[in-house]
Amino acid sequence: MMDRKLILQSFFAGIFSIVTIGVLTILTYKTSYGVFLIASFGSTMVLLYGYPESPFAQPKNIILGHFLTALVGIIFLNYVPLPVFINIPLAVGFGVMFMILFKVTHPPAGGNPIIVIIGSVSFDYLLTPVLIGSSIVVMFGIIINKFLFKKEYPK
Repeated sequence: MMDRKLILQSFFAGIFSIVTIGVLTILTYKTSYGVFLIASFGSTMVLLYGYPESPFAQPKNIILGHFLTALVGIIFLNYVPLPVFINIPLAVGFGVMFMILFKVTHPPAGGNPIIVIIGSVSFDYLLTPVLIGSSIVVMFGIIINKFLFKKEYPK
């Protein structure tokens, strides 16, 4: 038999993931403000709403983890003249290394170098969607976790 608390936690994590990603999707597709959505934000939702007490779900880790790994991807894309099948794993490895080194580990951000290199994005990508998008994600996380769920977030 499933625990009632687990059922509610999973239900609300799903609902608020829909709301948060929905807002980013509307900003991306229904306004002229730019792109606010990256695939790795989907897995950020798992941590932010399912396990907000995790160190990996804290605002600093979400914002800086996404920024750092996207930056590494852009640097490899633009300045490391190696074939893509070498650049992608190197960029992911360096992104992971730097997140751990700078204590801003956010596992979903580990995929950003792949997204960046495959998408051939520019440095503008660091502002939108990465910094602004992850800041919106964190804002929703704080409002929902702290004020609706009454959880100590951020920790």
